[in-house]
Amino acid sequence: MNRPSRCAHCRRRFVPNPRLKTQRFCAHKPCQQARKATWQREKMATDPDYQANQRDAQHTWQHQHPDYWREYRLRRADYRERNRLLQMHRDHRRRAQALAKMDASVAVSFVTPGVYHLIPATGAHLAKMDALSQKCHVIPVT
Repeated sequence: MNRPSRCAHCRRRFVPNPRLKTQRFCAHKPCQQARKATWQREKMATDPDYQANQRDAQHTWQHQHPDYWREYRLRRADYRERNRLLQMHRDHRRRAQALAKMDASVAVSFVTPGVYHLIPATGAHLAKMDALSQKCHVIPVT
């Protein structure tokens, strides 16, 4: 006779099936859904063939249902409003970020000699790809 164990999802006690050596989930529907989701997450992370099959299935479905998102947005006013608010937030955050340009110059009265690098202050700032480190030398006026 098997000893009861706890379900990994709902934490209720259950008697595992003796034919399943590593049973961690009980038979309740939400627990079985959680078991399947866990299995799929692990499979997607470790199996490239499974990833390719899932990607192909998604592409096939998208080609068979090209108007799905347009119709979804038409039916769901709450989705449209939430998306509109989130987009406004993203736009506001993007406008608040500093933008570094190669030709941007600020009048500086005093420059210290050294090497200067363009680096983001908070990790999310934008910088052009062709930005370079610059070595500055002060030439005294005599």
